[in-house]
Amino acid sequence: MNDALYEQLVTRRPKPYDLPVRILVILVIVAVAVLLMPFIGILSFIIAVILALVAYYFIFPKLNVEYEYIILNHDLQIDAIYNRAKRKRMTSLDIQSAEIIAPKDSPRLHSYKPDKICDYSSGNPSGKAYAIMLPMEQKNVCIYIEPDAKMIEHMKQWMGMKMFQD
Repeated sequence: MNDALYEQLVTRRPKPYDLPVRILVILVIVAVAVLLMPFIGILSFIIAVILALVAYYFIFPKLNVEYEYIILNHDLQIDAIYNRAKRKRMTSLDIQSAEIIAPKDSPRLHSYKPDKICDYSSGNPSGKAYAIMLPMEQKNVCIYIEPDAKMIEHMKQWMGMKMFQD
C-alpha cells in the first residue's frame, strides 16, 4: 500500500477576548466568595471553589487551542486539541469533493459565497491560510486551514487543477 500520511500541528494565536474572559471569570469567583460571605458564611467559599473548578475544567481549556491536520491520501481530518490534553474532532472531509482550494486572499474565491465559514487556522496575519470550498448538505462551506509546504504538496497530488497557490 502506498498511502500518503502527513500530520501537522498548528497553534491558534490567542484571540483578543481570551485575557478579558480569564480576568472576568476570576473576578466573578472572588466576588462570589467575598460578597456572599455575610449572607451564607463559609458556604460562599465552597461555591467559589466549585465555580473555580468549573472554570478550570470547562472554560480555560477552550482558550488554549491547537489544530491538528491529518491527511491520508485525499481524506483530511481536522482535530482541535484543548489545553494540550483533550482532543475533539472538528471535521473530516474528502478534499477531492472540494470545488476549489486556494489562498484565503485569492481573487479566485470571489465568485464563491459560503453559507458557513469554519476557521481552523492559527489566526496569525502573517501566516498563509488556505480556503477549502465544499458543498455540504445543500450549503456551501468554507474551511480555513494553514498547511505547510509538505501538506500543500500532498493536497496538490489529489486536487490537480482545483488547487491554486497564487
